Amino acid sequence: MRAIWAGAVVLAWPLIAQAQQPPATVPPPAAAPTAGSAQGDVSVAIYNNDVALVQDVRTLTLANGRVRQDFPDVSAQIRAETVSLTVPDATIVEQNFDFDLLSPSSLMEKAVGETITLVRTNPATGAETRERARVLAVNGGVVLDIAGRIEVLRDDGLPVRAVFDRVPDSLRARPTLSVTLASTRAGARPARLSYLSRGLGWSADYVALFDDKSGRIDVQGWVTLRNTSGTTFNNARTLLVAGEVGGADDGETYQPRPRRAVRMQAGTETSTREQLGDFYLYPLAERTTIADKQTKQVSFLDVKGASASSGYRFENAWLGSSEEPRSAQSVLRFANSGAAGLGDALPAGVVRVYVRDARGQPQFIGENRIDHTPQGSTIALPTGDAFDVKVQPTTLSRTHISGSRWRTQVRYRLTNARAKAVTVDLVQNGLEWSDTRVIEENRKSERPNANSAMWQVPVPANGEAVVTATFDTRY
Repeated sequence: MRAIWAGAVVLAWPLIAQAQQPPATVPPPAAAPTAGSAQGDVSVAIYNNDVALVQDVRTLTLANGRVRQDFPDVSAQIRAETVSLTVPDATIVEQNFDFDLLSPSSLMEKAVGETITLVRTNPATGAETRERARVLAVNGGVVLDIAGRIEVLRDDGLPVRAVFDRVPDSLRARPTLSVTLASTRAGARPARLSYLSRGLGWSADYVALFDDKSGRIDVQGWVTLRNTSGTTFNNARTLLVAGEVGGADDGETYQPRPRRAVRMQAGTETSTREQLGDFYLYPLAERTTIADKQTKQVSFLDVKGASASSGYRFENAWLGSSEEPRSAQSVLRFANSGAAGLGDALPAGVVRVYVRDARGQPQFIGENRIDHTPQGSTIALPTGDAFDVKVQPTTLSRTHISGSRWRTQVRYRLTNARAKAVTVDLVQNGLEWSDTRVIEENRKSERPNANSAMWQVPVPANGEAVVTATFDTRY
């Protein structure tokens, strides 16, 4: 029945524009479809967590006394409780948000109990026949009473369309905010409408071209705007706010962490970008139209020749032995400090990394996501698993010393099939849940935190290196 109903709706839609003229006693619909937009001077501030502030200044011509004013072309995902309207010499009495939109299905649903006209066309002769029918129900299909017989409107291959006498007053062609105002004078005046909306969001995307020989990186930053609000915002001033504002009704949503964690040492440089509280602002240079169901990209960063380097990282879980060698992570390291060449605060987004092949063509080698990154930070961005650099951790022994004390000896074999030497950051994790100390090692380690011990291991070209360590653990 669902497929049958869908077919009936498609056939009915072209006839909305051809509806019969209403009788003289029937008032015209409150908001008939019109071309263009009713918006005025629009400004949109878009945050990262599905919230946007829309401000729309329109010129209204009001009568004196209590008047009703419609504001069509507001967001279909408006949060009506956040609406603020400022009109000189007028106060708000009541406001309503009408989001029951005109569509083939809603038109048919509103016609239940009403009489419509069915027009059938003979495919052989082209002759049309018309008959009146009363709509009994619209529940997965349209049930009709036609001269005392009950029929189901279905798509049986014969051309059929439904003609409606009028558009119900409750249906709107566009999302509309209706406001009752108490005006103290007649005349035209500006009205400032502002509200919060869902369905507008943005993220940053970065394209990084890395040259390993020169140790330089070119970075382009793109803002990706997405509009699923149900409304187009025309010629809008657009301001992007890097940061997630708090909300009283924020739901708990699961967001999987990236498989290869990005390491960042937070910077302490002040960016020259404009700030709003604790957020950075990225205004678009020119007004733009943010169309509904559109993704739009705008450049906000273009840096050539910033400092960068490549390296490798391998993290091993506590007591993690492997029967086979495992790939180290390929890591791109760079900084967004002024001295390093980037010199900008970086909003959260995905960094896609390219390198040139032997023919000089840029080729994609991996991507990862960064969080909001203050200027002056250093970033270690894993881009994939290395083909030629492997590590095989092996637990050689685990000895019970006494009580809750144990001694564990681990060997790490690092191999390098590349034609040049590499350095691997070898990390042993899982040390924080007990009192674990490194009591013997053939290479000096560092403790970057309570959870980890790390060795920076040079591995020669077409060669290998071995790290051994003994851990003393008290549970």
